[in-house]
Amino acid sequence: MYTGYFEEIEIGTTTEFGTRTVDRAEIIEFAEQFDPQPFHLDPSAAEDSVFGELVASGWHTASLTMRVMVENGMNDSRAMGAVGVDELRWPEPVRPGDTLTVTGTVEDKQPWSDKLGLVLARTTVTVDERTVMSMVGRVLVERRPAETR
Repeated sequence: MYTGYFEEIEIGTTTEFGTRTVDRAEIIEFAEQFDPQPFHLDPSAAEDSVFGELVASGWHTASLTMRVMVENGMNDSRAMGAVGVDELRWPEPVRPGDTLTVTGTVEDKQPWSDKLGLVLARTTVTVDERTVMSMVGRVLVERRPAETR
C-alpha cells in the first residue's frame, strides 16, 4: 500500500496484508499485562459475561493487526509513522482460534509538508468475512524529492 512515494499512491487501492490466528494463551497473556478484565482473563468468568466465553481485548486485536501490517509490507514501505487513528471500532469480539484477515484501502490523501504526505487508509479486520475491527489510519508517507515532482 505504501511501497511508492506519496505521489504514486492511488485512492481506492486495496492491499491484502495477511492473516494471523489468535490463541487462548496469548489472549490471556495480553490481558494480564494490558487489559485485565475478567472476560479477557478467566474462561469461567467470561462464561457469565455478555460474550459467553473468553474474548480478546480490542487493544490486542489492534496490536495483532499492526503486527500483520508491519510484517507484510509496512517495513518495506515509505510509510514514516502515523499521526492518529480515526473511527476505531470493534463491532464483533475475537475468540480463541479465530483467524484475523487484515485489509487496507486508501480513502484519501493530501500533502502534509514538503517531505511528507498524509494518507487516510481504512484498515478492516475480518474473521470468516465478519468484521471484528475497523479504523482509519492517518499515515505519513514520504514524498518524492521536490526536484523530481
